[in-house]
Amino acid sequence: MNFIRIAIIGILILTFAVTLLAYPHMPDSVPSHWNAAGTVDAELPKFWGLVIVPTLMIGFTALLAVLPRIDPLRKNYEKFRNYYEGFILVFAAFLFFIQLQIILWGMGTQVSPNLTMPVMIGILFICIGFLTEHTEPNWFVGIRTPWTLSSERVWKKTHDRGGTLFKLAGMVSMIGAIAGVYAWLFIIVPALAVAAYTVVYSYVEFRREQDNGTPE
Repeated sequence: MNFIRIAIIGILILTFAVTLLAYPHMPDSVPSHWNAAGTVDAELPKFWGLVIVPTLMIGFTALLAVLPRIDPLRKNYEKFRNYYEGFILVFAAFLFFIQLQIILWGMGTQVSPNLTMPVMIGILFICIGFLTEHTEPNWFVGIRTPWTLSSERVWKKTHDRGGTLFKLAGMVSMIGAIAGVYAWLFIIVPALAVAAYTVVYSYVEFRREQDNGTPE
């Protein structure tokens, strides 16, 4: 078991430990949603409000761990395994900080998600960028369009471009920390723009390959 896998397990244990320690000190209801102004507009009973994030963390971590084992192209995962498992670690840490935000808010330390979420999601986008530019063809991870899945050349070019764009999207997202009620725009708009661009780019590159007779 390598360092990254140990760190993932450590994040899982830490999340449950912090939650269990905080549980007796939490109010009867805890925040479950914040609006664009960064104020709570929905709550859940303490038990359900504190169990959702750890449950999601276990579920997503288990799913991401299983995908390489069931992918017909599972041998390709070995070529980018460290980046893939690194993403799992960062994603688990992302969920841990969401849980920490819920707990701190319930205890009276009300740090606005408009300050924290743009930075955390920005880091997540940057990590996705590194993963994307190193991802080899597979059926579950990466920019999987009909055109990237039909050509290794298109896959490579699209993922190289997409990796750079996701890193830029992460930097833009972080700027949202100073945008107040408009913070969500710095997260959503770059993400949608990158998704739309890479789909179109993969199609254009595939058509160019077909028109030029470039071998796959």
